[in-house]
Amino acid sequence: MAESAKNEILARIRAALATAPEASPVPRAYRQRDGRERDALVAELIDRLHDYKASVERVAPAALPSAIAAVCARYGVRRLVVPTDTPAEWVPAGVEALRDDPPLTNETLDGSDGVLTGCAYAVAQTGTIVLDGGARQGRRALTLVPDRHLCVVRVEQVVGIVPEVIARLASQPARPITLISGPSATSDIELARVEGVHGPRTLHVLLVDGAG
Repeated sequence: MAESAKNEILARIRAALATAPEASPVPRAYRQRDGRERDALVAELIDRLHDYKASVERVAPAALPSAIAAVCARYGVRRLVVPTDTPAEWVPAGVEALRDDPPLTNETLDGSDGVLTGCAYAVAQTGTIVLDGGARQGRRALTLVPDRHLCVVRVEQVVGIVPEVIARLASQPARPITLISGPSATSDIELARVEGVHGPRTLHVLLVDGAG
């Protein structure tokens, strides 16, 4: 019954659009690439992340495991959600890795101390971290339910402006996209900022200065 109702609605939409004029071409005169040097992009990304109340630290590739361990100790993380392809050296000794295989329940995600992932890209202009379900990212729920998100961003993943990242994401149109601009927060009620409503209350970015 629900399917027949859906088909009827879609049929009405198609009928209503049958005589509609062709859509006007979308103007593409906006800037599509940021020509600044990498250092300038990284500096802007850090500035935006700080403005969003995220924590950021720059890390050498060889120091990444120890940096992750230090962050976990700082936040008291003992049970850490990780995607199935997370490198073993990323998980500190003494921390239980909750690998998403088989898929973790929402209750397990909620009861964890945080989640550790990589990312697909980061946008300097907007301070946005982009997840597309690719390597070291896992499915969307992993980064929406836990209260803390520790995110590894490599400097070569940083792009300048939004059109650049949209163009890159277009090569994998079926992937689920999550855009993160700082910790989850809302000011819907009386303009009072409340954090952790729609996602992690804490975002800690480990910015790796090279391949890692």
